Amino acid sequence: MPRTTGSKDAAEPPAKKPRAPRATARKKKSAPQIRLTGDRLVVRHPENGERKTAGGLLIPATAIPAPKRLAWGDVALIGPDVRVAKEGDRVLYLPSSTLEVDLDGEEYVLLRERDIQAVSTRADETPARGSGQYL
Repeated sequence: MPRTTGSKDAAEPPAKKPRAPRATARKKKSAPQIRLTGDRLVVRHPENGERKTAGGLLIPATAIPAPKRLAWGDVALIGPDVRVAKEGDRVLYLPSSTLEVDLDGEEYVLLRERDIQAVSTRADETPARGSGQYL
């Protein structure tokens, strides 16, 4: 039976409005991830450049023009081609061969793998060695 425009049929349910698709769980905005290229490392330099003499005198960083003193730092990020160090290791490097970088308000230095002179792993990762005595 054809419907007329002025009457409503009680047997037919009213037409449903199409719903908009539900939004999935929204992701929190996080800090951008940093991926290094090649053999680059980002190292946290613990010192501020000032040194103390054996007698306790403070030597400011500005007093020495270009020291050839090596420094230890903690590896924070590594590039895909780094072979000798991993995150958390301590590395020995020449500070004059680095570039300074600020990440999330912290000061770091950027260097190449070839500028690393030595690597020290964390104490909890070094294998336990026996006494060397065989019984």
